[in-house]
Amino acid sequence: MTTPAAADLKPARLRLWSNWLWILAGVLAAATVMPILLSSCGSHDDKSSSSASGSTLTVFAASSLTGAFTTIGQDFEKSHRGVSVKFDFGGSSDLVAQLQSGAPADVFASADTANMDKATSAKLTVGTPVDFATNTMEIAVPPDNPAHITTFADLSKPGVKLVDCAPEVPCGAAATQLAHVAHETLKPVSEEQSVTDVLAKVESGEADAGLVYVTDVQAAGNRVKGITFKESSKVVNTYPIVAIGKGNTTLAQSFIDEVLGSEGQQVLADFGFAKP
Repeated sequence: MTTPAAADLKPARLRLWSNWLWILAGVLAAATVMPILLSSCGSHDDKSSSSASGSTLTVFAASSLTGAFTTIGQDFEKSHRGVSVKFDFGGSSDLVAQLQSGAPADVFASADTANMDKATSAKLTVGTPVDFATNTMEIAVPPDNPAHITTFADLSKPGVKLVDCAPEVPCGAAATQLAHVAHETLKPVSEEQSVTDVLAKVESGEADAGLVYVTDVQAAGNRVKGITFKESSKVVNTYPIVAIGKGNTTLAQSFIDEVLGSEGQQVLADFGFAKP
């Protein structure tokens, strides 16, 4: 025969066992869900890390910066793991035209302020352009100097095959100013879209002389001979740099800081550029 006390004890035991079963079920459920949550978090972090480490920085830069910026870009990649720097070198006016047409870029470095003004007026940039270098002109001739060029005035002599940049290109604008300062009339046989193209025609012997930057003559080594002239100091090209609004402005600013920093400035000096 069951006593009243025993009868009351039975439901209590059942409730106790029921509570323990609920607790056990909760523990098992947590053990199942937690690895999934952790796995989900881990995969999200990995994706973010992969995205950051796969960044490409695109720099539009004047062709006269090819050597210096290539070196700075290599240094930048070493200090920014996973970042790849892609350069598009060319005449500053051509680069602005590409940007106006929607070409993707993160940084623009011009060989003059006039073309930078075009970019800022078109609202392609973000922030204020910063001057980072200056450059002056020099006459490049073949190593044997067949036209016997020794002064700026010699470029106007009959029969001299002179090549310079088109007027809209910074090196061409500088050549026009120099002609005005020297009271000379230049009659080039060819006007190129970049200083690199001018130098190439001198190196190949297609031209007796070319008006290029001091830095280009230095970079060419013994492939050309440089002729300095007194008027060169009166026309100085200033190089500004800025981030492009539609690009990766954070990474762009890091590259600009690299160019403006002591190491970047030393690289530019090594390639013949002067401080702004």
